[in-house]
Amino acid sequence: MQRFRFLCILLLVSCGAMAQSFMMNPYGRSHVVCLNGKWQAIIDRFERGEKNKFYENKVAESNTEFVEYGFSNGLRLDVPGDFNSQLPELKYYEGNVWYQRYFTAGKTAGKRTFIYFAGVSYQTKIWLNGELVGTHEGGFTPFQFEVTALLKEGENDLVVLVNNQRRTDGIPAMNFDWWNYGGIMRDVFLIETPQVFVNDYLVLLKKGSTETISGFVQLQGATSVQKVMLSIPALKVSSLLTTDNNGYVAFELKAKPQLWSPTDPKLYPVSIAVAGDTVSDRMGFRTIEAKGTEILLNGKKVFFKGVNFHEEIPQRMGRAYSEADAAMIIGEVKALGCNFVRTAHYPQNEHIVRMAEKEGIMIWEEIPLWQGIEFTNPAILKKAENMLREMVYRDKNRAGIVVWSVANETKPSQYRDKVLTELVELTHRLDATRLVGAAFDNLTYKTTENTFVLNDNLSKVVDIVGVNKYLGWYMPWPVEPSKLQWQVATDKPLIISEFGCESLYGKHGFNEVASSWSEDYMANNYRKNLETFKNIKNLCGTSPWVLFDFRSPFRMLPGNQDGWNRKGLVSDKGMRKKAWYVMKNYYESKK
Repeated sequence: MQRFRFLCILLLVSCGAMAQSFMMNPYGRSHVVCLNGKWQAIIDRFERGEKNKFYENKVAESNTEFVEYGFSNGLRLDVPGDFNSQLPELKYYEGNVWYQRYFTAGKTAGKRTFIYFAGVSYQTKIWLNGELVGTHEGGFTPFQFEVTALLKEGENDLVVLVNNQRRTDGIPAMNFDWWNYGGIMRDVFLIETPQVFVNDYLVLLKKGSTETISGFVQLQGATSVQKVMLSIPALKVSSLLTTDNNGYVAFELKAKPQLWSPTDPKLYPVSIAVAGDTVSDRMGFRTIEAKGTEILLNGKKVFFKGVNFHEEIPQRMGRAYSEADAAMIIGEVKALGCNFVRTAHYPQNEHIVRMAEKEGIMIWEEIPLWQGIEFTNPAILKKAENMLREMVYRDKNRAGIVVWSVANETKPSQYRDKVLTELVELTHRLDATRLVGAAFDNLTYKTTENTFVLNDNLSKVVDIVGVNKYLGWYMPWPVEPSKLQWQVATDKPLIISEFGCESLYGKHGFNEVASSWSEDYMANNYRKNLETFKNIKNLCGTSPWVLFDFRSPFRMLPGNQDGWNRKGLVSDKGMRKKAWYVMKNYYESKK
């Protein structure tokens, strides 16, 4: 079962009539079948598939019957994987793609079966044996459906329609600055459970304590009191819990765990069992809080030595999706000397989240509310709430997650303020143990005072403020770096959540000229930014943009960009630029 080592917890917020509004955790279960591999596919550019009932996967049965589509002997796509990087003609494609595969299953009396998708971008419809199972919207969080009644003994026919077209009412919306990868981009599993099984749990330190482990267990299918065994052998915890008639039980247990930290990321095996069903996990225990202008990890001040990255393997020019991909990305994070990452700008796959946690990396995790969101549309709040719930429920047991973020670079307005304030409040209700933040790019510069200020109502309701500012790139330096002052959210912890500039690896010289696109200019500009950050009294961390050069269809400057955002500290070929060493030295100095 090693292949399931980095799987996730799920809350599915229903977008289809048959969707299940409870959680499933494939990780640690014995009856899990991986459906990854080569799937048959049809590119449906003109959206004829539903009208022509591709989901029936029909085969002509006579010489006079014509079926004018077919999955067999046609295109085959890798799952998981985006379709854009698998065929040159799909590089820029946005639209319908149909996936199909057969799998063999048995029907066991008293058992339930679920189909689980770790991530599909962006809109999804699923059919099993010609019957609609359900739909989902959102490209970065998992979802599942129960298929017990539709499952056949023997061969089953699974068809998935995926559409990645940008939408004005989508999240993100139309103009996000990264590649619009589409497809079944993360793992797919078939899961068998008993009638009553563990579908949700929370195990963490009680807020304000380092010697009390608290949380809850929620069973699915229970109609009477159940006995649940919670075990953490290394802490000598073995507690028999009794649920209510709905399968829910909250608990508090005395224990003294070694606290998880970047220098010692201790994880404990945890087991939760009810008759016929057992779920296993590995968990860390730590505290995180904002106290005045400081961030305290396990009661001690911590500086976030961070970096941003996209869920992309630049050398492959495709989405990251595997444990090997996670190892490459997190390995480069560690090499830079980081203890913190911002998984911009969406919940990244759980291989990355789990591996970062294992390696002692703290995580800022964010829903994809990014510039140009249609906040006046009432549907946006509902969609954003769904995505937030899915993110929080998937990763709430991960010690590495220290910040939930509700937005990046959104423009203040009455509607935006209302939506995001409600999301902040919802996040606090869902999880009172972590910090809630957002990233802002709307600083105002006061020329007479050489000072940046932030006037934004949202900054007053979050616990931690992130600031994105590209000095020396999108705006000239207004004064010498040492003279620049910052009066931004002065009563809260401040993270410089983005800064930097672009350069082309191997291009040198003209270190005072931004238009040179040289590594020298980039490195010198990084030094200037680090100099001015000394004047930020409430600075608690930095997170340059970005770890790797990444693909962006909006970046079209010939010879320098050619479809890439070149702000990476590491090039698209994996070569470290001069600015990488500037940040490496800076983080080594921040003991």
